[in-house]
Amino acid sequence: MKPQNHFETVTHSPEETLALGRKLAAELRPPCLVLLEGELGSGKTTLAKGIVAGLGVASESEVTSPSFTLVHEYGRERKVYHVDLYRVESARDLATLGLEDLIDQRAIVLVEWGEKLDFPAPQVRIKLDHLGNQDRLIVVQKIVVRLPLSEAKGKEPRT
Repeated sequence: MKPQNHFETVTHSPEETLALGRKLAAELRPPCLVLLEGELGSGKTTLAKGIVAGLGVASESEVTSPSFTLVHEYGRERKVYHVDLYRVESARDLATLGLEDLIDQRAIVLVEWGEKLDFPAPQVRIKLDHLGNQDRLIVVQKIVVRLPLSEAKGKEPRT
């Protein structure tokens, strides 16, 4: 997959969404924050399964939605954190998750319901829209190369 700042595609099945996630994984380098945005049922968890599997830290069947636990950790040497903000309702709830610590690690951090997150600019934003049946419009935007939060204070993001 050729690196781009923006592209969109339509997948027609969960298998195609998983395959896209595996391809996207090849482009991700830690530290990396990936915001997955979209309505309930838009395919965020399915895409996350493909990304995690593509990174080689867990199989697709091992990846589940962290809706109740809020954060799942995958991998040993290479870390991937899969975060779900669906049940997070306040800034206080968000602060208790320790997302700043996760993002500052040399890890890939996938955040479902990323539109709830108000951190410095993410590296990648992926918007998913359910078009009907099993079709999904998936828009991928590379935003900026992020500095760790500890280094970002007072500096402009690098593009």
